[in-house]
Amino acid sequence: MKANSLSKYRPFPPVELADRRWPDATITRAPVWCSVDLRDGNQALAIPMNASQKLELFELLVRIGFKQIEVGFPSASDTEFEFVRKLVDERLIPSDVQLQCLVQAREHLIRRTFEALEGVPRTIVHLYNSTSPLQRRVTFGGASRGEIRDIAVRGATLIKELAASAGGTEIDLQYSPESFSDTELDFALETCEGVMDVWGPTAERPIILNLPATVEWTTPNVHADQIEWFCRNVKDRDRVQVSLHTHNDRGTGTAATELGLLAGADRVEGTLFGNGERTGNLDIATVALNMNSHGLETGLDFSDLPAAREVYERCTRMAVPERHPYAGDLVFTAFSGSHQDAIKKGMDLREGAGARWAVPYLTVDPEDIGRTYEAIIRINSQSGKGGVAYILDREYGFDLPKPMQPQVGGRIYQLADRLGRELTNAEIHDAFRDEFVNVERHLSLADYELDHHDVRKGNVRCRGKLAHSGETREYSGVGNGPINAFVHALETLGLKDFNLKDYRSHAVKGGSDADSAAYILLEGEGGKAVWGCGVDSSIELAGVKALVSAWNLLR
Repeated sequence: MKANSLSKYRPFPPVELADRRWPDATITRAPVWCSVDLRDGNQALAIPMNASQKLELFELLVRIGFKQIEVGFPSASDTEFEFVRKLVDERLIPSDVQLQCLVQAREHLIRRTFEALEGVPRTIVHLYNSTSPLQRRVTFGGASRGEIRDIAVRGATLIKELAASAGGTEIDLQYSPESFSDTELDFALETCEGVMDVWGPTAERPIILNLPATVEWTTPNVHADQIEWFCRNVKDRDRVQVSLHTHNDRGTGTAATELGLLAGADRVEGTLFGNGERTGNLDIATVALNMNSHGLETGLDFSDLPAAREVYERCTRMAVPERHPYAGDLVFTAFSGSHQDAIKKGMDLREGAGARWAVPYLTVDPEDIGRTYEAIIRINSQSGKGGVAYILDREYGFDLPKPMQPQVGGRIYQLADRLGRELTNAEIHDAFRDEFVNVERHLSLADYELDHHDVRKGNVRCRGKLAHSGETREYSGVGNGPINAFVHALETLGLKDFNLKDYRSHAVKGGSDADSAAYILLEGEGGKAVWGCGVDSSIELAGVKALVSAWNLLR
């Protein structure tokens, strides 16, 4: 903003709460969860969901484990009304799931809501009216606090009367002083307690008092102060379930919810992936998975988050951003070389499925929420040796010696820099094979044979033909092993201008049972050192091919 624009804004007043307790609290149990995807989420869509889309999303919410689902605003439109009737008439509501329906504190809307709910076994009627000074002045034409309170009380009174004649339907009441986030705390309390007086909650059947941050006006700590003040001052606290409903206007909806739970709240409303008006509602998946990452059971199952995301995106036509917590395409991906190196080391040191999760930069095991390890490390020009080594190991079975990794990594991210884009795993593998494996640019094997019998005990002889600078030459050499014998053969041909410094080999993981890989480090004139790799069905020949590769790479 320009400086001359700032005069139109004011800081939000703090809450007088000198002995606040929430900063020393810890979240030790999950709240009651209520999904509002089908109401709050749906009304925020440019194209609201049709009945089949709402049903598919409802079924997803049930599978995830939600026991309270706000399915709509049945008095708002025939479409909303008919969807609730579909769930009731076709017996699509599991016995352990409570439908919740929103309604303004207006008589004809309340009566229409009860028509929609006829025959439902258990339900929550969610009554609301706006209470803030801004809403009283703008929306209600300067209505007094008493007039606003009376609207809520009249609505609760009518709901109680209708509930008494609702047959076998078990009805709980939820009341929201909408715009609680900028309502005077004493007035929010007065209005809520007025509704309580009408409803007569008990410890066994508490009233839900939902305290929505309808608009996020201030920092999460002030929201926590508001919730703690309310929890400590509301009468008959054991007969009240304090509920949170945060929006995300300042980008801190998750923090506000978590601090609100520290402040004493019992229940949380939100949506999958934060869908909702303006910047959205609280993302329940994020808060639940945050709890999971601290070892807390939540009652919600996000073990196949990609499948949940797929249903959500298809039904809502909304896209989950790439950097969205847990669900985004890139949230478990490292491009940075130092991050990749640390992740690879952490993955290598894992002790097993049940061991404590301790991998740098990854707060949870991606597999626990249905993500694969394939996308943890991706390569561009910012990447380094660790990331390339991780991909070659996990995807293609090449366990590069640690001293070789800088040489391979350097070549790969030079390629990414030249292309100016991210490399696919296949491109990384192809580049590694082209640059380091079975390299035959100046020297190549035309024929190779190993004899264990015509030399003294403990030695072997190699013989065959090789091509060097367009000329085919025969070779023969004796040594205490295939590599040593081939080195002596090169020496007899005047081609040994190196020292062999290191040799490693292994079976290629995930490849053919016959595939073996070998790695050799040669040091040439002037101290230049290079690694080469050989792959063959014979571990002996793989070592010889690795030596040939390194010899060529020295040129």
